[in-house]
Amino acid sequence: MAASKLHIFSLISLLFALIFTLNQADTAVEELVLPSEDSDAFRLELDKLTSKIHSLELLVDEKNEELISKDEMIVEKDKTIEEKEKNILDKSASITSLKDELASLEVKGSLDTNEQVKKAHTRVHELEEQVDRLQTEMKFKNNLREALETRTKDLEKKLVDINQKIHDLQQVADEQKTKLHKTERALKIAEEELMKAKFEATSKVKELTEVHGAWLPPWLAAHLVGFQSHAESHWKEHGKPAFEALMQKALEKKAQAEKWAEPHVQTVQTKWIPAAREQWALVVTNVEPQLQLLTTKTKEVYIQSKDALTPHVIKIKEVVDPHFQTVKKVSKPYIDHIATATKPHVDKAREIVAPYTKEAVIAYGKFLESATKYHHQVKEFVEESLKKHEISRAFATKELVWFTASADPF
Repeated sequence: MAASKLHIFSLISLLFALIFTLNQADTAVEELVLPSEDSDAFRLELDKLTSKIHSLELLVDEKNEELISKDEMIVEKDKTIEEKEKNILDKSASITSLKDELASLEVKGSLDTNEQVKKAHTRVHELEEQVDRLQTEMKFKNNLREALETRTKDLEKKLVDINQKIHDLQQVADEQKTKLHKTERALKIAEEELMKAKFEATSKVKELTEVHGAWLPPWLAAHLVGFQSHAESHWKEHGKPAFEALMQKALEKKAQAEKWAEPHVQTVQTKWIPAAREQWALVVTNVEPQLQLLTTKTKEVYIQSKDALTPHVIKIKEVVDPHFQTVKKVSKPYIDHIATATKPHVDKAREIVAPYTKEAVIAYGKFLESATKYHHQVKEFVEESLKKHEISRAFATKELVWFTASADPF
């Protein structure tokens, strides 16, 4: 601060000196102007004075700038000094507070250590209890997992049994339906054949009566009319009741089969299928993560075993390959000898069997053609019967249809 004041004082004194010199120069100029205005000496003196004034003004400006910069530097230094003083005060205050804390800690050290030891013991006890609790939880979870595994196995067995029962019931229902369908078809065919035979008989009788009525003897015409009436009466007395009884029995069998299958189908729809779906959902939710873990572990074990066994396998192959080649070389002439010795016998057997093989191939082709036709018919029938009911509609896949058609006993 004293240096800044000294600079200001020197600047003010310099300004006063400059003002005084400028005033003297102005008076001198005025004095010089009075004797002779046009003299060269006066002009030179005036130029010197103006140049001197200009140089002094420049000097004054430079000094002013220097003073301003020095003042700014002084202000900045003062600020830094004040900041350092504040930092020193803060640090001294923190040092004193730390000393106080150290003193208080020295006083409270013994008490705090005892409390910390007690807290550590309690924490250790809590951790031991937590470890015991976690071990019991792990045991409980392992037992629960084992129980779930056994339950899933039992559920899988029950599902297999239920599916087998459903399959058996479906097969029984399909068999009954096929039998009913066949009986209905046979009855229709028999009825058609009877109607056809009756129509042919009546037409033949009409033709005979129309064509040969002129030259037939009266006793033969009477016998023919009597035979026709006897056939009609025999059909009404014996044929028609037997046919109606057969139709009634077929309808009764059909109704019995439908009545027998209806409660089983309802029980399957209401009880077995929802229970099977629920059990399957539980099995999937419980077993799927374990299966994923098992698959990952098996993959890891497979990869590790493969990596471990490949060098040994390569070594074994390298060791065994020369022995195999030697055995091949040694056994080749014996094999060639056996082939050359048995060739004529094989050719002779081929010549003998050739006609039979042709017939067998033709018969096999015919059998294959008929079997494929029958298989296609059975497939169509099985698919239609599966798609008729809501329960079996979900099972009407190509694979199941093909399998049931292949295993069909009819």
